[in-house]
Amino acid sequence: MPRRPGLSVRLRLTLSYAGFLAVAAALLLAVVWGFLLRYVPDNTQGLLGISPNRYLLVRTFGPAAAVAMAFLLVFGLVGGWFLAGRMLAPLTRITAAARTAGNGSLSHRIRLDGRRDEFRELADAFDSMLERLESHVAEQQRFAANASHELRTPLAVSQTLLDVARKDPTRDREELLARLKTVNTRAIDLTEALLLLSRSDRGTFRRESVDLSLVAEEAAETLLPLAEQRGITLDVTGEAARTSGSSELLLRMVTNLVQNAVVHNLPAGGTATVHTGTRGGTSLVRVENTGRPVPPELVPTLTEPFQRGTERARTEEHAGVGLGLALVHSIVRAHDGTLDLVPRPDGGLRVTVRLPHTDM
Repeated sequence: MPRRPGLSVRLRLTLSYAGFLAVAAALLLAVVWGFLLRYVPDNTQGLLGISPNRYLLVRTFGPAAAVAMAFLLVFGLVGGWFLAGRMLAPLTRITAAARTAGNGSLSHRIRLDGRRDEFRELADAFDSMLERLESHVAEQQRFAANASHELRTPLAVSQTLLDVARKDPTRDREELLARLKTVNTRAIDLTEALLLLSRSDRGTFRRESVDLSLVAEEAAETLLPLAEQRGITLDVTGEAARTSGSSELLLRMVTNLVQNAVVHNLPAGGTATVHTGTRGGTSLVRVENTGRPVPPELVPTLTEPFQRGTERARTEEHAGVGLGLALVHSIVRAHDGTLDLVPRPDGGLRVTVRLPHTDM
């Protein structure tokens, strides 16, 4: 928005300092003038012709007072300009950093030295904002690059299959259609996951009362055939746990957790349990599974988009798109909750979601 030019803050502070100094000096001189001349005789001869009278004091005191006032005014302007520059120096650095950030450089930091005051608190807050903004932008850039790569893969495979079919008309048509359907389904799943992740990040959803125990039962019922196919025992326990949020997103959250617990499990004879309940004003969902030991250094990367946890047991038909726990993390964050991932001592993972508890 264009603005009309005006006086700088430094100049206004200088004029304020000089003005206050001049007013204080004028008041002081007025008080001295009043009390000094109040008891001095007002005649041409003075007291016995020896003591100075009011006329002489005015003639001698007036010019000196005028010189003092002029000196104080100049001193106030010069000193005020210097002091204002010293006081506003941190603000100049903050402004320069803001302009640098506005030009796209988010790595610059102010890092003001000295004891804490208003300017240093502002500079520290600005540095923290730049740090979070830089991290967010870097995360979004990584996400965009990974998403582009993941979307490019099924499209490239589809193009290759079509080229092969065009060059070899004798190739089995049913096999080609089946492979194209598989690749197309993967691309659709990835696109829907990306849209859902974007929606949960923005928090644009209607909130309603949701019972997490019913959501867990629905997710387990949906994935029960997969668990039976892989020889995994799937159990749901606990009690009602209500929270406020999107039933669709919360169902997707629990479904992803249960699917991960089933897929990343032992080859056969494993277990996956889902427990719901309330504790200390929070509603929780805890999903545990057996499986291979999970290295502790791998845990922080599991919620990153397109990180599939290559150290964990998985099969190619259920490899997913690497957005399962990333979606869970995003949904939990959008519902003002917390997500904890802890490796189990005997293998597998324990995932606990805590959301704000609400009554019916």
